[in-house]
Amino acid sequence: MIDVVEILRHWQAGRNVSEIARGLGVDRKTVRKYLAPAEAEGLLPQEVGFGREEWARRVKAWFPELTDPKARSSTSGEIARHDEYIRGHLGANTLATIHQRLRDDQGLRASYSSFRRYVHLEFAEETALSQVTVLKDDPPPGEEAQLDYGYLGRFLDPVTGKLLRVWALVMVLAVSRHLFVFPVLRMTAVAFVEAHVAAFSFFGGVPRRLVCDNLSSGVLRADLYDPRINRSYQELAAHYGFLVDPARLGRPKDKPRVERPMPYVRDSFFRGRDFASLTQMQTEAASWSLKVAGGRSCRPLAGAAPYVVFQAVEEAALLPLPTRPFELASWHTPKVAPDAHVMVAGALYSVPSRLIGRRLDTRLTQTTLYCFSEGELVKTHARVKKGKRSTDWADYPPEKVAFLMRTPAWCRRQASELGPATTAVIDALLGQQALHHLRSAQGVIGLSDRYGRERLEQACAFASAAGDPSYRTIRGILDAGRERVADLEPVGIVTAPAHLHGPDTLFAYLER
Repeated sequence: MIDVVEILRHWQAGRNVSEIARGLGVDRKTVRKYLAPAEAEGLLPQEVGFGREEWARRVKAWFPELTDPKARSSTSGEIARHDEYIRGHLGANTLATIHQRLRDDQGLRASYSSFRRYVHLEFAEETALSQVTVLKDDPPPGEEAQLDYGYLGRFLDPVTGKLLRVWALVMVLAVSRHLFVFPVLRMTAVAFVEAHVAAFSFFGGVPRRLVCDNLSSGVLRADLYDPRINRSYQELAAHYGFLVDPARLGRPKDKPRVERPMPYVRDSFFRGRDFASLTQMQTEAASWSLKVAGGRSCRPLAGAAPYVVFQAVEEAALLPLPTRPFELASWHTPKVAPDAHVMVAGALYSVPSRLIGRRLDTRLTQTTLYCFSEGELVKTHARVKKGKRSTDWADYPPEKVAFLMRTPAWCRRQASELGPATTAVIDALLGQQALHHLRSAQGVIGLSDRYGRERLEQACAFASAAGDPSYRTIRGILDAGRERVADLEPVGIVTAPAHLHGPDTLFAYLER
């Protein structure tokens, strides 16, 4: 900004316009503009002997726009009409909210930057109160850790040749400032839990309270009084014994100790380095966290190294690690499809058909799927790969899966209970290419329900004697009521030459 007082003092010293412009590096028209009021009042350089304070007082009167932001603002007058509304809503709403409502409801045309500048000038005391930060006492050693999730940069995968985005979850212990970095390509619920398990293993213990970032992978809703935590994250917290205290959305002061290390991690660990894989990146991140970040001179610790402070005061104060390893699990709420299956992690699993149309709570571990309906365990399955299916036929009504349940082994078992003739027919049907004749075998077994066991046994003996032990023939015999073998003798079929045997001869006989 041009120092008008200096222009006037140079003029008072007897310098002309060109000399002042050349000496201060400004345009001559500008010099004449600011000398005009003094010349208009009849002041002469040789007669005045004003000091800097007097010239400053006169400049303020001649050019108010130089010292009063309102005077040089074209929108101050428009905003000033809403002073009462602004005063009534300060504290209850943010400046952005007040500005937006004035634009929507009362037609304010001033930009947000002009509005914000005006409010900070006219309501300095009120806005200063909103910026007051109450310093909290440091928590006891081992009491608190803070967690943040941030973008590191791009990573060229040497295997695929693709440029991938890399993120990192950073956990910082509140007292010692000792930190742990866990890079990921995508922060899924599984990766979120894995990062915590790796961090606790790195520290050799667990902080009692974790102020975490409000990622949906761990926190469904961040609220000061009633936060909602992801069920997988709840299980993790219960297993390790720590309290989840999620930071509020847009409130970085809720976790200040981890906010500043994020740029440090990005610059010191990630940028300018090449990695062969994500696994190598995670290994080197753990080594960097211990050797570089742990050994740095930390200003909040009066220059001490975080790892040294950690060993001295915080390591022994952490909760011990559980003896049993944490079983990583993810929770899902799939809807039961009309085929009585739910899809979890890309695989299909059957559940009782009475649950069709409902949403179930499913817990998926590395080996097992657990299905719950209204808190009750209704089904378990061994986990299968993505794209595969695990079906328990008992989940369907019996009449819907009768064909699928009646395997060749089932047919042979049922035939053995019906009689030797039926057994011989079933063995003949299933002797070669059993699956091709499975329906026929099932059909023969099913005839016992309609015609009875004894008649079926006689019909099978009749068909076998005639040389045509097929489902069609046996059913025709039963429909005609000619199942006795003795009925074949009058026409000589049993002892007839081979050219008289077969379905045509037998059906011609049955139709008479």
